[in-house]
Parts: sequence; structure tokens; C-alpha cells
Amino acid sequence: QVQLVESGGGLVQAGGSLRLSCAASGRTFNNGAMGWFRQAPGTEREIVAAINRYGTSTYYAASVKGRFTISRDNAKNSVYLQMNSLKPEDTAVYYCAASRIWAGAPRTRSDYDYWGQGTQVTVSS
Repeated sequence: QVQLVESGGGLVQAGGSLRLSCAASGRTFNNGAMGWFRQAPGTEREIVAAINRYGTSTYYAASVKGRFTISRDNAKNSVYLQMNSLKPEDTAVYYCAASRIWAGAPRTRSDYDYWGQGTQVTVSS
């Protein structure tokens, strides 16, 4: 079983920055693609960003492109989400997810096999 633990969430003013981290552990973790999703109250969980196994291919939702950066460190079994120029509409619970897919940066929830518990990000106006 794979465990994912997120950290780095919190309260920030609009225009500020946060960096989310996600550490993966477990014997079955194969360093496949990883992603960040978010879910605001009353909404569906949506993809924010994804990165392939080697860090050479990424995907960003249109709403965060140019402001957020996803990266990974396979030696540390970790993935990160640098969030800049935060807006109140970025407020949500952010979830780290791991996929067994090696090729590409998957964009749909069904492509991911393991999920973290989520970390709250709140952006005040």
C-alpha cells in the first residue's frame, strides 16, 4: 500500500505564495505519475497539475497556468506544488495523488490509484 502525506497548506493573503509538499511511502510505490487536485466546498474535485514519472512532462489547469509549478524529486519520493499569485478562488482542500502510469501526466481522477488526506489552502482577499 502507498501512503501520501501532504504538508504546506495554510492561510495566505491574495497575491501571496505557498508551497505544498507530498511525501510518498510504501513498498508498492513505483514512482509513477503524480498530480495535485483540489476541491472547494460544493464542487467536484478537479485537477490542478500533473507530472510524469521523469519530471519531463507536466500539465496545468488553465486556471493556474503561469502561477503554479509542479515538480518532483524521485530520490525523496516527493512531489511539490509551488503556488504564486494566489487568488481567493484558489481556496480549497488540495490533494496529492499517485498513479501507476509511467508515461504522460494524467489528468483524470480515475487515472490515480492513491490519494493523500488533503491539506487546506485558504486565500483571503
